[in-house]
Formats: sequence, C-alpha cells, structure tokens
Amino acid sequence: MALVRSEHRHARIACTKVNRLLPVIRGKEVGESLELLKAFPNRAARMVEAVIQTAAANAANAGVRNVEKLKIVEAVANGGPMFKRIRPRARGMAFLERHRSSHIRIGIDAPEL
Repeated sequence: MALVRSEHRHARIACTKVNRLLPVIRGKEVGESLELLKAFPNRAARMVEAVIQTAAANAANAGVRNVEKLKIVEAVANGGPMFKRIRPRARGMAFLERHRSSHIRIGIDAPEL
C-alpha cells in the first residue's frame, strides 16, 4: 500500500485547535470524514477539509479509483513558526504575544499504484 499525502504548511491557526478534531477523522474513509467535518463550526475544520480534498485529488491524479472509500491513516498537526510581537503592559513591562501557526498533514492509504 502506498501513502498519498497532502500538507498545509504555515497555516495561521494554533496546532492545539487543529489537534482537537483530528482524532475524529483518523482511521475513517475520505467521504465519511468530509461529511463529519462539515458539521464542525470552527475554522480548523475548514482547513483540514481542504487538506483532505487535496490529498484525495493527489490520489486520483496518481491513478487511484474510488477515492471516497480510501482510509485516512495519518492526520497530524505540528507547530509551525510563530510571529512574536511586544505589547506594553503595566509598570513599563513588555508582554510577548505569540501568533502561532501550524503544519497540517493528512495521509491517505492507497492501493499500490
């Protein structure tokens, strides 16, 4: 079995927000996971949905038939680079704001190509 991957690098969302919904789709079929993600109201679900559709398109481009029935075997969100900004606080102190980003990776298990 070959693994077809897709990745959204430098997504402007914290990986903790994305990691909350990844166990829901891991191990499920592509079509079923896309239907599940449509029920989630948050922005992370839209990003993961787009990455799954890209991975399915990559599998279809590689010659796999019936992409909707393939299983998602890898769903990972790791931390990416941070934008760091300084915000002034009380008594002349500086507060470091971290705008976090993430790398979202989806892998689909496809039959031998």
